[in-house]
Parts: sequence; C-alpha cells; structure tokens
Amino acid sequence: MAYSLIKNLHLATIALSLALFVLRGVWMMADSPRLQARWVRIVPHLIDTLLLASGIGLAVLIQQYPLVHGWLTAKVLALIAYIVLGTLALKRGKTRGQRIAAWFTALLVFAYMVAVAITHDPFPFGQ
Repeated sequence: MAYSLIKNLHLATIALSLALFVLRGVWMMADSPRLQARWVRIVPHLIDTLLLASGIGLAVLIQQYPLVHGWLTAKVLALIAYIVLGTLALKRGKTRGQRIAAWFTALLVFAYMVAVAITHDPFPFGQ
C-alpha cells in the first residue's frame, strides 16, 4: 500500500515537474514576464521537494541505494546535471543561446533519467 502511494506521488510529481520546466523554458525563449511571477518561482521548488522526498522514500522501500546500485547512482548523477542545466537555462545562462542550449540538454538528461528508472540500467540505450 505505502509503496504504490509513494510511487504514484513520485510519478505525479515527475509529470508536474517536467510540465513546469517545459512551460518555463517556453516562457524563457519568448522572453515572457510570466517567468518572474511569484508562483513560478515557488511552486516548482515545492513540487521538486516532493519529487525528491518520494524518490528517497522509494529507494528506502525497495532497499536500493546510490553508490550501491549502479542505476540509482546514475540517476542521482544525472539529477545533479539536470539541476545545473536547469539553473543555467532559467536563471544563470549569460546569453539567450546558452539558456536555450542548456534547456534542451536538460530535457535530454531528463529523458535519460526516465530511461534509467524504467530499465534499472545505467546504460538504458545499450552498451
């Protein structure tokens, strides 16, 4: 029961997090003032906190941990890359071109994390 509840929360927050990241990226490319709205600066952090907490909860429940299981280590390292790229895309990129490149690259890293999660393999696209 707890496992399916936490897994569903995790999957829901993944979808919400991705949707908001895509929306914020579109607003960034359009130079929209909506990107500066207060809720846009707060809600993604709340969702991502729930996402991380549910991910940790799942790892504990299935007793698989980063630095012990390769696929989970790959996900954590990819998550760090995704966070850095997301920050470059939405805040810290010096030029619009850098921000757009970081946004697209972050989406590729996100796809990699999903593939790793589905396959439980750090090399989900073959070796």
